Amino acid sequence: MRRVWMVAALVAAGCGRGSDVAPEPMTELARARDLIRHGQYAKAIPVFQRLSFELAPSQPEAAEARYYLGECQFQTKDYASAIQEFRRAADAFPESPWAPQALLRAGDANLRMWKRPELDPTYGEAALAIYQELSGRYPGSDAAQRASLHVKELSNRFAEKAYKTGLFYQKRRAYDSAIIYFKQIIATYPDAALAPQALLRLVEIYRSMIYLEELEETCAHLRRYYPDLQGIAERCPAPVGAP
Repeated sequence: MRRVWMVAALVAAGCGRGSDVAPEPMTELARARDLIRHGQYAKAIPVFQRLSFELAPSQPEAAEARYYLGECQFQTKDYASAIQEFRRAADAFPESPWAPQALLRAGDANLRMWKRPELDPTYGEAALAIYQELSGRYPGSDAAQRASLHVKELSNRFAEKAYKTGLFYQKRRAYDSAIIYFKQIIATYPDAALAPQALLRLVEIYRSMIYLEELEETCAHLRRYYPDLQGIAERCPAPVGAP
């Protein structure tokens, strides 16, 4: 009887602990997905953190959990942590369909951290490098196509930074330094919105320095590629005898 009683006690104890058993990872993943659908990103973060350790790397859901951990951190504006998780998702699961999207969002997080063009461009440069990596690793993907739009935005912001720096030097008559920045825009960001304005600034500087050959070359470039640009007629009048 004593032995039967001990067995019964052990069974009862086991049943009593049953309520403390951790939920299955798939159940937790379903709960985390539901939290995201309802915009409860902060509550979903600890769930995805647990799943990133509980799910085996061979499970397809492991890449999803890692990606959404980064996405929740992105949505709560913890961009530095989000960048780390997106990179892990892309590098640990390069064959996963989540990888290109993770690279895109890693670039987006860096872009969010570069708030003003005139500030330190480190985050902007990091974003550009990631977008270019995405295009190289997953060409033709939807994520790569979306990244190309961000690359255009970044080009405009880098050009703006260089343009403002060039203006700073031009106003102080440090013409040689100004020329470097305006030329940088034309050479590196030829499709940027400020590229034709940089050319006009070069015209002003060359005229001030009496660099006649450079002045005419720049004016010829403007007349050829930006014939309808406002201000070109005044700064670059057509040569005598020209049609």
